[in-house]
Amino acid sequence: MPLPKISTAEYELTLPSNGKTIKYRPFLVREEKILILALESENQKQITTAVRQVIKECVLTKGIKVDQLPSFDIEYLFLNIRGKSVGESIELMVTCGDDGKTEVPVTVLIDDIEVSNDDEHSSDIELSDGYSVKMKYPSLNQFIETNFNQDDDDAVEKSFEMIATSIDMVYNDKDMFAASECTKKELKEWVESLTSAQFQKIEKFFETMPKLTHTLEVVNPNTKKKNTIVLEGLTDFFA
Repeated sequence: MPLPKISTAEYELTLPSNGKTIKYRPFLVREEKILILALESENQKQITTAVRQVIKECVLTKGIKVDQLPSFDIEYLFLNIRGKSVGESIELMVTCGDDGKTEVPVTVLIDDIEVSNDDEHSSDIELSDGYSVKMKYPSLNQFIETNFNQDDDDAVEKSFEMIATSIDMVYNDKDMFAASECTKKELKEWVESLTSAQFQKIEKFFETMPKLTHTLEVVNPNTKKKNTIVLEGLTDFFA
């Protein structure tokens, strides 16, 4: 007689980018094993394949193209999948800012972690000579690169690549140049041709982009001073 199948719970969450409700389930043991083995291998291709496979398997709503979701949707989704898989809270050690060295243990409830929005954020950026650039959010590949790549030796180069691949179009009142019609090399060279002031405008798009965030207060046991700690991005919650 075959062993019985144990049912898996289903949950819902609302995607921050568009307000759409989707269904998902926790990691299964086999999927968690895939993730652990991939991370232990430190092979970026294996990690990318594993994370993509696991997230796609856990999303139950039909028609959701995980590869095309903004990175902050992926972060929020991955955080909640992990929470339903291994626990509703995260245990962290945070460093008190008043002395910069004392570490304090904290417990953060996953339900308290939200995606924050900045009023100054815009995907359309004015450059000069009547030209503007329209940006698109980093997607699944960039989410993996940011959160699971342990090699920081070429961080500057990867930063330029991320910006180049996040360009949707360059346009003015008369013309529109689609990034999809350009090579990665052409986009990267275009970014490198910008002035520092123009480049900073594009950087602001990433700085103000929606992100996972949670604010907590801790008391330094040595100085007795209260510290406000702001956690941002998936890596802060798994540090």
